[in-house]
Amino acid sequence: MKTVFKGKKIEGILSIVPQTEVLFEDEVSNYSFPVKQTLKLKKLMGYEKHRIVKDKTASSDLCIVGLKRIFSEGWIKKEDIGAIIVVTSTPDYQLPGVSSIIHGTFNLANEVMCFDLMQGCTGFIQGLIQAFMVLEHLVEKKVVLFNVDVLSKKVSKQDRNSYPLIGDAAAITILSNDISADDIYVNSYNDGSRRDALIIPAGGSRMPCTSKTAEMKDKANDGNYRSLDNLTMNGTDIFEFVQAEVPPMIDETIKFANCSISDIDWMLFHQPNKFMLRKLVDKLEVPYEKVPMNIVENFGNSSGVCIPLNITFNLANQLKTNSYKCCLSAFGSGLSWGAIILNLENLNFCDLHISDC
Repeated sequence: MKTVFKGKKIEGILSIVPQTEVLFEDEVSNYSFPVKQTLKLKKLMGYEKHRIVKDKTASSDLCIVGLKRIFSEGWIKKEDIGAIIVVTSTPDYQLPGVSSIIHGTFNLANEVMCFDLMQGCTGFIQGLIQAFMVLEHLVEKKVVLFNVDVLSKKVSKQDRNSYPLIGDAAAITILSNDISADDIYVNSYNDGSRRDALIIPAGGSRMPCTSKTAEMKDKANDGNYRSLDNLTMNGTDIFEFVQAEVPPMIDETIKFANCSISDIDWMLFHQPNKFMLRKLVDKLEVPYEKVPMNIVENFGNSSGVCIPLNITFNLANQLKTNSYKCCLSAFGSGLSWGAIILNLENLNFCDLHISDC
């Protein structure tokens, strides 16, 4: 899908990360591999540390902490909100949705619309698309977009392929109508035939969680122990997918936006790991200084939160006073991939909040 949104803008972004920070070296004994061999991954993959929520913390908790901060700072008022959109792959419950939990916690008006989207790596892209569409019908009201994932609860601690890179986080983005805003160019793809490359087999209606699905096994004979309740990733398939599909999609999006790569100030990408991201940037022939690649090493891969976390961690001060043409791109579970080209400028707020969740 390619489309253009007119008269829409991002007013501000707040990222929320848990205060618990775990070093890569402190977890190497979890894996059934020689420690020396595992430590070699540190530089290659960008493993340094990641942020993990407490055992009883759910997705809504991070969202609620963040929205409380936004209200307390006066960045938005309750009466300004026309819709809440939550994008997550780790909801608190099967029912109700996280958006209803947030709505009830803050006693928002009954006419505030609530939406929940099940999405992982491309969650920020998909959430922005949904928010832009909803804004068409809100006039003066704003959309509050929540991206949140606490995937540490869904990844085996004995899985060296996945656990070192997983990080928990949330982000809140405020969007509004503005007739003076520059056009926003969107490009989005999906290929469900490759869905099994990144999957949590058990926990849905097809395979409910049981004591049997919780059994830890080295089913792939790759030295990693996980259960059917845990996330399973075929790293080779994901790598090949990213290298094959993402560069032409980004090129296509840039042409669709009537600009060139040299016109883009910042390429703000989802960050699966540093190795994969460097290979992608090399293929795009983009200067490294245009592509921040430090999220996994500082926070871990927080799925759909990677892009807003990237923005608040690397560009917070600049975006409060400057204007940048940015290419946002994400790729992963689904399999799905997409990009948005827009101007980020003069944000009312752009901050990173550390929570005790």
